[in-house]
Amino acid sequence: MAPRDLEEFLLNFNVSRESSFRLEAYVQLLQIWQAKINLIGASTVDDIWRRHIADALQLKPLMKPGTSVVADLGSGAGIPGLILALAYGLQVHLYESNGKKAAFLREVIRQSKIDATVHQVRLETLDQHLPEALPQYVTARALAPLAKLLLWSQPLLSRGATGLFHKGQDVDSELTEATKIWKIGALVKHPSLTDSKGTILEVKEISRV
Repeated sequence: MAPRDLEEFLLNFNVSRESSFRLEAYVQLLQIWQAKINLIGASTVDDIWRRHIADALQLKPLMKPGTSVVADLGSGAGIPGLILALAYGLQVHLYESNGKKAAFLREVIRQSKIDATVHQVRLETLDQHLPEALPQYVTARALAPLAKLLLWSQPLLSRGATGLFHKGQDVDSELTEATKIWKIGALVKHPSLTDSKGTILEVKEISRV
């Protein structure tokens, strides 16, 4: 992306100049590590800003003012959680069981000096690894069908967190399956800004059927 286009792109998401430098450094590091381990889809490497960075940044306007702590499940390359920390200074807890991906996340944190913590644990044990300051939001992108996602995020959702989950064109069928197991107290489908077939699913107040 050309420098002028990039500047306009980041302004549209209310990203400060200092934060834009952190995001640029992240993209460079991602490209270096991508040559060693598979962090993002190979077909998206040439369009990281629109396919990945924007996909993460679009979550911030959906969060309540004053949001400070976020948990990101199955972080992978850190999208969306790490991007939110880099762009907006949020305290983010990144849950990633893969050792190589966790190492990448830690290296970004080390270089950028942001307030983020990597938890290299399996999501089935999430309730044993909750931070002292409970997250107000829990995020996940391209991780699992909704029913499984609600199971993994239940320790946070049951403590008052709101889920913001990236979903694709199968969101309605996933909802149908999930509601056989889960009662969802509050649900909003936000159209994705980066994918005409995508949805950001906002979920609150879940309980077992």
